[in-house]
Amino acid sequence: MTLSIRPANPARPDFVGEAAGVDIRAGVSAAEAAAIEEGMDRYGVLVFRGQDIDDAQQIAFSRHFGPLELATGDIVQGQARRLSMEVNDISNLHQDGSVMARDDRKRLFSLGNMLWHSDSSFKATPAKFSLLSARVIPGRDGNTEFADMRAAWDALDPVLQAQVRDLVTEHSQIYSRGVLGFTDFTAEELAKWAPVPQRLVRRHPRTGRLSLFLSAHAGAIQGWPVPEARALLRDLTEHATQREFVHAHVWQPRMT
Repeated sequence: MTLSIRPANPARPDFVGEAAGVDIRAGVSAAEAAAIEEGMDRYGVLVFRGQDIDDAQQIAFSRHFGPLELATGDIVQGQARRLSMEVNDISNLHQDGSVMARDDRKRLFSLGNMLWHSDSSFKATPAKFSLLSARVIPGRDGNTEFADMRAAWDALDPVLQAQVRDLVTEHSQIYSRGVLGFTDFTAEELAKWAPVPQRLVRRHPRTGRLSLFLSAHAGAIQGWPVPEARALLRDLTEHATQREFVHAHVWQPRMT
């Protein structure tokens, strides 16, 4: 097989690509990994269909793109974790496989994943890539949506671009969970997830394209009153998540 990547939607040739001709279970070569990274530079999101992989195979694939981030942002840590620290657990399952109760603390915390966010923007060094795979999918709904922050930046009014170009925001999971009314944090968690600074506009190191760096984790702008900062961040997020900038990924069951 030969790796190929084509636009998932010909009407949006620079956002979301579909990769074919690669078997992640068998491992990828250095040349294939480099081509995949170039595809990410171009498309921002890549979809690999029909990859019936386990956690170990996903971890091995992920290592091609840099050191792995540990799941220190998960609210369940230590021996209570269901998965390795190299995998973020966004399921609704306990360690024994049982389904969490509606008022389970981990489940309530995880509801923050339903907000528009950039993964790990609450860490001083955010994630380079997020590699998502599904093991069991719901009978309906459950899509994962991606917004093109490059196109959203390009579409901003030049006056607003100039206003936000050099702003520095502050990101924390305390902000994103607070939007939903989750405030059940321990003193240790409050210290661990203290806000970190992030530029509101970032330049891609390889393509040079500018993009907005928005996230539900962003709850402040340095030097701005909090209400004014959050109003601007809300307006920018509403702009950036208009349907014209969004791709909805529809998960498919495992091949049998």
